[in-house]
Amino acid sequence: MINQGHESLESAVQPTPLILGIAGGTGSGKTTVARSLIELIGPESIAYLEHDNYYRDLSHLSFEERAQVNFDHPDSFDTEFMIEHIKALKQGHAVNKPVYSYKNHERTEEVIPVYPHPLIIVEGILVLENPALRSLMDIKLFVDTEDDVRLVRRLRRDIAERGRSLERVLGQYEATVRPMHLTFVLPSRRYADVIVPRGGGNRVAIQMVADGITRQLQGEGGKRMAQR
Repeated sequence: MINQGHESLESAVQPTPLILGIAGGTGSGKTTVARSLIELIGPESIAYLEHDNYYRDLSHLSFEERAQVNFDHPDSFDTEFMIEHIKALKQGHAVNKPVYSYKNHERTEEVIPVYPHPLIIVEGILVLENPALRSLMDIKLFVDTEDDVRLVRRLRRDIAERGRSLERVLGQYEATVRPMHLTFVLPSRRYADVIVPRGGGNRVAIQMVADGITRQLQGEGGKRMAQR
């Protein structure tokens, strides 16, 4: 699964990139925080891996069977595959990030090349829950947003972007999303180095995190940033 192309780019990347984990409940603003950090730090310095792209491939099941899977349980993610990609990026190799279809509940044939950079951002609801994945991280963030705000955001997203009905979204939230949040996501907050309240709207906290990461990337004589 490792892309062997772009040798000149890979050979220029300095070893031991900084790895940032961003966790938080569904609709908390994790993606907004990640994208804000990418903008502030600079996309040319960042490899971005979303845990949601690493759902297990369920194409061998019928659509009805796929729809019954608990997608908020840790077992629904192929976290081992993601760990392989992170380790490959750390070693200076490009990887092909999978693409997942939320409408069909299956991994697509499309992949997205991701190249090694001084900063690797790993984002998802459960990225702080898995000990093996968590052990790879240098900095761990938890995006903390009120439950009612998160529910409203999930309703809007799933209806508008994933073609789901209001009844189906609420049913899933009650059956799996909320229980899994309380069982797995929320307890992982204790592993965070930094908690970002109010999600992507907290520009002060995001700027402080970006400044701190930039200083680390520029440390040791700027070795981490010397990729180009």
